[in-house]
Amino acid sequence: MSENLEAKKAVVEEIKGKIAASKSIVLAQYDRLTVAESTALRRKFQEAKCEYKVYKNTLMRKAFAELGVEGFDGDLNGATAFVFCPDETSGCSIIAKAVKETPILADKIVPKSAYVNGAYVDAEGVKKLAAIPSREVLLARMLGCLQAPIANFAYVLKAIAEQKS
Repeated sequence: MSENLEAKKAVVEEIKGKIAASKSIVLAQYDRLTVAESTALRRKFQEAKCEYKVYKNTLMRKAFAELGVEGFDGDLNGATAFVFCPDETSGCSIIAKAVKETPILADKIVPKSAYVNGAYVDAEGVKKLAAIPSREVLLARMLGCLQAPIANFAYVLKAIAEQKS
């Protein structure tokens, strides 16, 4: 076999490994991103333990096909970036936040779809995922709700004790 074919097979295997290791993958159309904008996005993804990569669409299509994943053929056209994420929402949230903070990016990076926990999510679903807070924020809110009644009870007991003194 030719070296080129072997190299492509190695890349497909690498992609399959990343798909298997990720809870979500965001597919985004990128166009006319400057080096500085691309570097800033990569840094934000890196901080969230996500990986921003650009692969050939044909290689991603092949990897998805080998894993039995369907529904992405329409999205694997044009300049497509892939964000491999360890959780369900961080990739979507980072893109949405970057566009909100820097409006010029609105036309430069646009989410096409996502692969979340083995399911295809369209562009509207990606926007909804971006609105969901991270797991840590949700846990903090839940703990706050659980602690509030106990804290209020403690304040009432303290007020009663201070009145009797």
